Amino acid sequence: MDEQTLALLLSKGLIDQKAMENIRMLMTRGKTLQQAVVGARHVSDVDFAKVCAEVLGLPFVDLTGVDVSAEVIGLLPHAIIESYQAVPFGFDGTTIQIAMQDPTNLRASEALQFVTNEKGWKLQTAVVPPKQMDELLRKAGVGESEVETALVAAKGKFARRKEEASELNELEKVIKGAPVSRMISVIMRQAVEGGASDIHIEPIGQESRVRYRIDGVLRTSLTLPIYVHPALVSRVKVLANLKLDETRIPQDGRITEEIGGKKIDFRISTLPVVDNEKVVMRILDTSVGAPTFEQLGYRTEYIEIIKEEIKKPFGMFLITGPTGSGKSTTLFAGLNLLNSEGVNISTLEDPVEYYINGVNQSQIKPEVGYTFAAGLRSLLRQDPNVIMVGEIRDRETAELGIHASLTGHLIFSTLHTNNVFGLVPRLIDIGVEPFLLAATLNLGISQRLARKICPHCKQPQEIQPETLEMLVKEIQTIPRKYFKKDIKPEGPYVFFHGKGCARCGDKGYAGRTAVAELFQFTNTAKRLVEKGFPMKEVEVEAACQEMLSLRQDIVLKALEGLTSVEEILRITQETSEQD
Repeated sequence: MDEQTLALLLSKGLIDQKAMENIRMLMTRGKTLQQAVVGARHVSDVDFAKVCAEVLGLPFVDLTGVDVSAEVIGLLPHAIIESYQAVPFGFDGTTIQIAMQDPTNLRASEALQFVTNEKGWKLQTAVVPPKQMDELLRKAGVGESEVETALVAAKGKFARRKEEASELNELEKVIKGAPVSRMISVIMRQAVEGGASDIHIEPIGQESRVRYRIDGVLRTSLTLPIYVHPALVSRVKVLANLKLDETRIPQDGRITEEIGGKKIDFRISTLPVVDNEKVVMRILDTSVGAPTFEQLGYRTEYIEIIKEEIKKPFGMFLITGPTGSGKSTTLFAGLNLLNSEGVNISTLEDPVEYYINGVNQSQIKPEVGYTFAAGLRSLLRQDPNVIMVGEIRDRETAELGIHASLTGHLIFSTLHTNNVFGLVPRLIDIGVEPFLLAATLNLGISQRLARKICPHCKQPQEIQPETLEMLVKEIQTIPRKYFKKDIKPEGPYVFFHGKGCARCGDKGYAGRTAVAELFQFTNTAKRLVEKGFPMKEVEVEAACQEMLSLRQDIVLKALEGLTSVEEILRITQETSEQD
């Protein structure tokens, strides 16, 4: 079926030959066809579902705007829904319509046929888009019941633990027990299936709250009794090989689990809080290749500048922004442009987030003295053309990177500053000499991630007069070359938002897009670096470059219908608070 589906996707023009090769590569690394096609953003989940339905000879059903009632879902026993990942979504009295996570599962199809025949119903199996299938399973309570069952089984054990489990080995027996193990397993699996980037397990009053970060926003998924919390934290520590009896200082570790047929890395961080500990788990799917600049949402004008700058044989390509703003992903998009047989690319990362074929990737380990500085010193003996250093954190790393670029290497790295103009003052503050910076800086980028409006429930939005006035003032400052043909600088201005639908889980947003500003270190800009980077003169140079600021970029993306005014205000507030 996989080859038939790929061939049909190709014949319909939904993928090209290059995408086909990438999909096959991902599948050789253990990805399912759906993960390789939809997860890697080659095809939308709707188009993928339509093609699968055509290959299987099954009807395709779009449930957008359809409210599947609990009564219809309850027509099948919960055990059947959970075991076979199949959910009823329609019933007319004689025919029951059922969506399946895997319509090729013959065992599941036979079981469903048997159950429906027993009830005297006709069975109609259908293919729905993957996101809608996930939403159906959530509505059916798949996963929640596992936690509830585990809680019931665990309650007595936790109560006894408070009285009896004073010894460490007794505590280990409790946390290795089935209830706690099952709860952590469900939490991790649901986070991966829901597309979360982080899991937060935190004590709040008399509750243990589990939150997932999806599209950059934290959402509460589970609320558990506080007596469960110490055991949950301890179970995570056991899986990550951390010290169970050490609760006074933060600890870092790693868990590797196979979920949905793919290996997922969870980077673990524990933090002591009042009378307890908090755990954050960063989710990394290293088998997914890095996206391109186009997929990230970079403007054509930006991509042309980047391609021109990375052609230079040496120098520094720096990206800045807060944690979680997609800096490393953008660096890898740049490395992909340079990746060829004739170029030796090496990276130092913490952690390794993407795997790129042909790139030598190394993870730093500060606990054994393998820091960014130590790794960079070693890499220079490996005859590299291009070096990617995950982050410039100190003077030693900065100076090594600058000297490497002076000796013919192209250096990619990141820093933490509020905007692109903060790069130079930050490096000078670290201790780098301005004349060295002037000789090596090529391009600076500052980046944020804005949520994209769900295309299936996008509609025009009325804006408050004072907000609209602020936006119009910003639009008037945007260089004319960035306006697309269908958007006029003088108006009228139409902004959009997502109403909320089944495909986006009633959030109104689906995915994220990069919002960025680029500053080229031209000869004029280099002279300003030598002078200490006086901001008034720098702003004049930025105007000469027709540079688009972060705020202007997101306002323009909102005009183009990609994001909302709500996101403009959120990102504008974030950047102003950091000033």
